[in-house]
Amino acid sequence: MSGKVRDYPKLAKDILEAVGGEENVIGATRCATRLRLVLKRSNPKAKDQVAALPGVITVVENSGQFQVVIGQHVGEVFEHFSSLVNIETADEPGEHKGTVLNRIIATMSAVFAPFVYILAAAGILQGALIIINLLFTGFEETGTYQVLSFISWAPFTFLPIFIAITASKHFKTNTYIAVACSAALVSPTWTEMATKIAEGDSITFLGLALSPTTYTSSVLPPLFLVWILSYLERFLNKRMNDVIKPLFVPFFCMLIMVPLTILLIGPVTTMGANGIANGYNFLAENAPPVAGAIIGAFWQVIVIFGVHWGITPMVLANFELYGRDSFQAYQTIAVVAQVGAVLGVILKAKNQEVRKVSVSAGVTGLFGITEPAIYGVTLRFKKPFIFGCIGGAIGAITASFFNPYYFAYAGLPGPLTIVNGISSDYPMSIWGILLGAAIAIILPVVLIQIFGYGNDAAEKAGDENPAKDQDLSEASFQTAAAQSNEENVESPFNGQVIPLSEVPDEVFNSGAMGQGVAIEPADNKLYAPFDGTVVMVAPTKHSIGLRSESGVELLVHIGLDTVTLDGKPFTLKVNDGDKIRKGETLIEFDKEFIHAQGLKTITPVIITNSHAYEEVIIEDRKEIELQQKLFTVVK
Repeated sequence: MSGKVRDYPKLAKDILEAVGGEENVIGATRCATRLRLVLKRSNPKAKDQVAALPGVITVVENSGQFQVVIGQHVGEVFEHFSSLVNIETADEPGEHKGTVLNRIIATMSAVFAPFVYILAAAGILQGALIIINLLFTGFEETGTYQVLSFISWAPFTFLPIFIAITASKHFKTNTYIAVACSAALVSPTWTEMATKIAEGDSITFLGLALSPTTYTSSVLPPLFLVWILSYLERFLNKRMNDVIKPLFVPFFCMLIMVPLTILLIGPVTTMGANGIANGYNFLAENAPPVAGAIIGAFWQVIVIFGVHWGITPMVLANFELYGRDSFQAYQTIAVVAQVGAVLGVILKAKNQEVRKVSVSAGVTGLFGITEPAIYGVTLRFKKPFIFGCIGGAIGAITASFFNPYYFAYAGLPGPLTIVNGISSDYPMSIWGILLGAAIAIILPVVLIQIFGYGNDAAEKAGDENPAKDQDLSEASFQTAAAQSNEENVESPFNGQVIPLSEVPDEVFNSGAMGQGVAIEPADNKLYAPFDGTVVMVAPTKHSIGLRSESGVELLVHIGLDTVTLDGKPFTLKVNDGDKIRKGETLIEFDKEFIHAQGLKTITPVIITNSHAYEEVIIEDRKEIELQQKLFTVVK
């Protein structure tokens, strides 16, 4: 097999075209697994079109965002997408559509997602230092520890500057002015002044008493500073002469925004963040099993809708106020439970393709990223997701009896950050988290082994006959082994074979969707090319996704641009999730109607998971008959 597994520039271009082009994109950000778009107008067809693109796991529309779940390669896609969209020319923040709650969540996502890995890396370093201190007495007194410690704390100390950079892009204001204002908030001089005020000294600015609020590690003060700055900067830019604008816009922005923040914005927003944190802490301290049950059971539900960034200010406020936080302890158990659900599928599944996807999703789950596990495995089969939520709830409830806390912030809470729960002041904390995590990972595995992971699991398990396998002769064993190494895919049509490179559609002829051919059908029926399952039927009935019993994934797209016909010439004989047998009629279609609309019936037949195989051998044919061999897939 040659060529790229994924053509990320093309994927970015295809996503942009599907959502309505550059003029329809207000904003674009990314997080660990998602490309997050804010659109002027929502097209009901765009969700299905983007979800069907190769490299896209799924699409979620929520919180005023069009969220394209891509997985670990989202960075490459975002980079190319950003080069196609001039966000600087988009509408002003005040013109964005959506409810207040949706806009708040979208803002939190845009601000924190770009540097979450920095915070996660710093959190892992803090966790490593906790372990080293336990293993080596006296290490905490060494210069090596002190250097590594201040490195790990630096991103949190100067968090307002990170927020200034990302928030300035989100609110479309000058990044350097935003950084200058936020840098003033974390200035050592202001910290010294705030300390003196807290000790009883009175310091005023233009006769107004200053608050002892400090801003290192703060979230809301710099965020609101940049938001208000965006309006002030536009106000000044519209009213100043172009000759003096480059100097005096920054001058007045700093002169106004920094004092305004330390006098009003900072104290008020800090009070708000602390109030939310105290509200959660009241529940966690007075009814810890309730807090554990809610977070353990529903945290991954929140992740599905992509609104999980909204909790970040509260968590950081807890660390700033108390040096500890129980939310991330319960959050970790919820993440571990989804990893346990994936492990249960790996142990139960007979289908090799399901196992491959599950292993990949499970590995990302170890780093606290659960979207691939949710969309690729647990939510796909439904039962594992439910079992994961049950395991998370019971695990978190159990942990709640041990006063579980995190003592170092984890950017991406998960199995690797459990060490953040170690503290000599709360010795039972880590044991509670470990016990809760053990329950969270074991319980879903057990439930899946008992109840299966969905229809596929039950039927695949029924196909296995261990006694029969043991009775195979040596010759038949060798034959079975040879057959298991390759699979034939037969033609679903009678018709003329056309090389994929000659198909007049860039999505197909580029090979980005996978290897295959196109067929000009001789009749009006699509037949099943193998025994397997229907895994996708387009709402407009023009395309269908099939998976063979061994895991070959086939896309058959009847005609070109036939999505525009809204399903009129197509009659489905099967539904999503149905089992199919080779030769069974899947779809009937009206060729004459399609041609009358000026469209072609050239039908691409693509193996969409070509990258999972060593080789895809395409038969050299000009004409093909139904059930003649079309491809040979070599594992």
